[in-house]
Formats: sequence, structure tokens, C-alpha cells
Amino acid sequence: MQLEVGQLVEGKITGITNFGVFVEFLDGKTGMVHISEVAQTYVSDIRQHVKEGDTVKMKILTIADNGKISLSIKKAMEPQKRQGRGEFRRENRSEAKNTIDPSYTWTPKKSEPASFEDMMNKFKQTSDEKFSDLKRKNPEVKRTKRGAGVR
Repeated sequence: MQLEVGQLVEGKITGITNFGVFVEFLDGKTGMVHISEVAQTYVSDIRQHVKEGDTVKMKILTIADNGKISLSIKKAMEPQKRQGRGEFRRENRSEAKNTIDPSYTWTPKKSEPASFEDMMNKFKQTSDEKFSDLKRKNPEVKRTKRGAGVR
């Protein structure tokens, strides 16, 4: 079987390390899936996603001159499975890139401060409110020149 970049293949997991998994194809060739290519979510423990002996579907990312094959399990997943909560949708990216409205001008949200001075004023106001709440709850707290509470 001739392997090519972008091709979908199946293989059996033969080894698991803390940085990835090693896979053997049906024809005896081996490759590696890096930890970042195992799942769509952050992977801290690979063993929570795969186990030795599992047969997995993968996409070939690269084939080096020395024969090393880099694979991805997450890129071989169907698009419906990849569109979980908080993830981006790939199929609409190219459409969105080509449909930018040239008349659009950015305006900050009403809750967003427009400048550094506005942010600083908002911080001071919030800080003063919190400190006055603290003083009301505990009358022993007094304010010093630096703004720290002293008993």
C-alpha cells in the first residue's frame, strides 16, 4: 500500500508515551500521533483517550525522507464530531474570509473602556466600592496613603 500525505488510514496502537502514541499499519509500517493530535480537547493524559491495542482511524500529516510518518487522529474525525462546544467550525472559515463587509467600522462595546484612562477610572471606582464595603462590614479597617487596609 502506497502512503500519501492527507490519506486516511487505520492502524493499531502499539505503544503509548507521555508525548504521543505509536501506531502500526496493516502493512507493517509504523507512525506516531503526537499528543496534540490525539483529540479536539486538551490532552493531559493520553490514556484517557486511547489504549494500547485500539484500532484508530488517522490522517497522514507528513512523511519524512527518513520514513518517519506523522499522524493525526483528530484531523481524521468527521466534521460533525469536531464541532463541539467552544470549538471553531472549519467549513465556514473560507466563506467568512471572502465575505468581509468593507463598510464595517469597529466600535467598542458599551461595557468596554475606550482608553487606558477609562480603564484606570473604572478600576479605581471598583476598588473604592470594594473598600467601602469592607469598611462597612469591619469598622476597624482604616485606609492608609497606599490604599492598603490597616487594623
